[in-house]
Amino acid sequence: MASIKDVAAEAGVSVATVSRVLNDHPSVSADARTRVLAAVEALGYRPNAVARSLRTDQTRTLGLVISDVLNPYFTHLARSVEEEARALGYSVIIGNADERPDLQDHHVRTLLDRRIDGLLVSPTDGGSPLMLDAARSGTPMVFVDRWIPGVDVPVVRSDGQAAVHDLVTHLHGLGHRRLAIIAGPATTTTGQERVEAFRRALGAYGLPLPDACIGQGDFQAESGRRATERFLDLAEPPEVVFAADNLMALGALDAIRARGLRVPDDIALAAFDDIPWFVHTDPPITAIAQPTGELGRAAVRALVDRIEGRPPASVTLPARLVVRRSCGEPAPGERVALREPSALREPLREPPAPREPSPVMNRSQS
Repeated sequence: MASIKDVAAEAGVSVATVSRVLNDHPSVSADARTRVLAAVEALGYRPNAVARSLRTDQTRTLGLVISDVLNPYFTHLARSVEEEARALGYSVIIGNADERPDLQDHHVRTLLDRRIDGLLVSPTDGGSPLMLDAARSGTPMVFVDRWIPGVDVPVVRSDGQAAVHDLVTHLHGLGHRRLAIIAGPATTTTGQERVEAFRRALGAYGLPLPDACIGQGDFQAESGRRATERFLDLAEPPEVVFAADNLMALGALDAIRARGLRVPDDIALAAFDDIPWFVHTDPPITAIAQPTGELGRAAVRALVDRIEGRPPASVTLPARLVVRRSCGEPAPGERVALREPSALREPLREPPAPREPSPVMNRSQS
């Protein structure tokens, strides 16, 4: 493997000149720059990234810790993060927390030890001591999708409240009155928000949300199956099951089919977090779609702003309802107020201003 000395000898310049060319220093003649770059190409020289990071105190590397790499939502998010980072000249190291706070901490610790320039995290809980220390230490960090309340870190997320209201409007128009929700972990911001948005939307139509119609899930398919089985065992089962995440919706669909029931003839089904699979289920599933790609890109831009000394900003983008056939055919003349896809590019509002870190609870997802 060629060394920097080999490049200098090939180009007929000093090692210092080669270094200046590789670091894009202006005080190099055009002729010397041309010869050095030609020598680099001819010898296949690759600068030592570790050595360069020691000189510049930058690795041009970002860390991304996501909650569940098997969840298509987070897979899409990770891809958009990697694409945007590459466009801005950064590489990305990805850690999968698998919805486990201990594994999340392991990845965060490992990434910090590797001297990454900044960290993107979708927290799996309310904030471990390690996460809180990393945030307080000044490590450039951005929360994406989920966040830790009270921690002074920019947040890039979607706001699904209006879309949840659109969903309930759609269901009410179809004649559904008994609605149930499979909630995500109460220790996650998304788990809490979606239940409260659903409760408020039902309240706007004078509909209750009894405790028996709130199933506790963990953003995994099995928890969706178990919660739906409990709903179906009620003396008066719900007419609709709304899963607060895509995998729990698939688990709910399994439970419904296992009872010999049909969607939407016997029970309706809807989900938060639209994924490509929902187009191919029978019937296709009505879902709330987040602007996943734009969330990932906006998160990278916010993090790079923080790394490069520009003031970072939290970003909130709107989700939207995608109506399919899993809740029934729309009634004649029914109209659901849906936002156009182009609106997904416009921020709605920022999360509340961060306060002092506050203790929260325990696990997470989308």
